[in-house]
Amino acid sequence: MKQTVFPEEPGPIGVFDSGYGGLTILSRIRELMPEYDYLYLGDNARTPYGTRSFEVVYGFTSECVEKLFELGCHLVILACNTASAKALKSIQVNDIPQLDENRRVLGIIRPTVESIGSITKSRHIGLLATPGTIKSMSYPMEIHKLFPDIKVCGEACPIWVPLVETGEYKSEGTDFFIRKHIDALLAKDPDIDTIVLGCTHYPLLLDRIRKYVPAGITIVSQGEYVAVSLKDYLMRHPEIEEKCTRNGQCRYLTTESTEQFLPSASIFLNETIKAETVSL
Repeated sequence: MKQTVFPEEPGPIGVFDSGYGGLTILSRIRELMPEYDYLYLGDNARTPYGTRSFEVVYGFTSECVEKLFELGCHLVILACNTASAKALKSIQVNDIPQLDENRRVLGIIRPTVESIGSITKSRHIGLLATPGTIKSMSYPMEIHKLFPDIKVCGEACPIWVPLVETGEYKSEGTDFFIRKHIDALLAKDPDIDTIVLGCTHYPLLLDRIRKYVPAGITIVSQGEYVAVSLKDYLMRHPEIEEKCTRNGQCRYLTTESTEQFLPSASIFLNETIKAETVSL
């Protein structure tokens, strides 16, 4: 790992994703804490991460985190379930001590999991996620650390992300794939009373998901829980909070061309943005 001297002055909060879904997390964070500055980095040139090995995801994520550190971020959020599942722990344990022990990298699985205990009554949880997140077993492991009595049942939804990123998620054909996976999940465990959307793309499918989820089942979408958790984290860690600038600005970076990035990003954001291409 190369040795780099990072800027010491305060900077924006970094938000990283392998693609576009992290924009849904960023949007909810900015709604709750608009006063801070944010720097979003999407590794769109190498997406998707979900089908890649733990070693490759760790390597890619580590590169992107280091780039955000170089650009002045003292705190980076991995707004990607795959990166949180496959790379977060290694970055926290292996990278941070070598790069800068005063910087922090946080994921989005733990904040989501922490909310579950007070939501479920039956103690049966359903998880809809990408094949990579399901295979990692990260959600069941994190849930059982906090709530060993909760049963977790997962369903991989490989077609949902492509439906969102191609803009087909509003088409009638999308309903078939949404209903198929919801029915499959509930058939595995009829006692499920809470379903976690374990992918940052899935909030764009929320209206259609609600059509096929029976009444009485709570749907947990990550963004609001991650935002609240981040606000609480900054309150509890003033030494990190004082390193975060407050000008209400947001900058967008992509490893892909901006011509490729902007049309897809517009699917996830309700505003016109500018973006820059960055090399790692």
